[in-house]
Amino acid sequence: MTPSERPRRLNLQQRSALAGEAAAASAEVENELRTPSDPAAAAFFDVDNTLMQGASIFHFARGLHRRKFFTTREMAEAAWKQAYFRIMGVEDPEHVADARNSALSFIAGHTTTELEELGEEIFDESMAHRVWPGTRALAQLHLDEGQRVWLVTAAPIEIAAIIARRLGLTGAMGTVAEHVDGVYTGQLVGDLLHGPAKAEAVKALAAREGLDLARCSAYSDSANDLPMLSLVGDPCAINPDTRLRAHARANGWRVRDYRTGRKAARAGLMAAAVAGAVSGAVAAGTTVRARSRHS
Repeated sequence: MTPSERPRRLNLQQRSALAGEAAAASAEVENELRTPSDPAAAAFFDVDNTLMQGASIFHFARGLHRRKFFTTREMAEAAWKQAYFRIMGVEDPEHVADARNSALSFIAGHTTTELEELGEEIFDESMAHRVWPGTRALAQLHLDEGQRVWLVTAAPIEIAAIIARRLGLTGAMGTVAEHVDGVYTGQLVGDLLHGPAKAEAVKALAAREGLDLARCSAYSDSANDLPMLSLVGDPCAINPDTRLRAHARANGWRVRDYRTGRKAARAGLMAAAVAGAVSGAVAAGTTVRARSRHS
């Protein structure tokens, strides 16, 4: 590492640590009145493509688009990233960052109360039916064994908390968006809760809640979450990308794939998704041009 690289790397580490600490501090405990019978053990679940098909932020953004939060062109760009993510089952870091940062710009100026109320509606409209039953069953098994279950996601904490609450989980940790006097500024606290930041969040929460990480489980679809998966004694790859699948097999980790029946048609689906995204963008552009001519 060159001297010029060192400050940047340290800064990224600091931002990840701050994001993790903020997420742990903001973690909602929905079932706080329930005393777990196994308080030292817990399970941590990624959301996008692990618990839920596709990207939760996209489903949320689509609901906001219906409510005129942003333009059709911005939605078309998000649709392409969602199609790529859903069909290929991998996370492009640039797509992830763009989607999350765009989401923050959309909510800037809106209140926390407004987003929470809309989130409940959007979950029912666009998210509930996309939860993978197999992953939901795994989470329930941990609850039935008296363990706590947290979601750990790069999606905003507000979205994560709603999903956790509606599924009866213990709580959630997510990317923390800065707000002043209940109004979002469009800035992050630290960085995205992604990659190393998730591991920082899990470590911070474990220290706060007295968890024994060697007795905990973690679930994810992405090799980006190897830092979190490697922290616990029972890691599991869900709908894994190629790199995570290879790592899981090499290390004897559990692997579960709930996408059966979709793989054989992946090439055709990708083509259809691309065609749909392009058609949508063209239609949006035509609509905009038509409005311009009549204005």
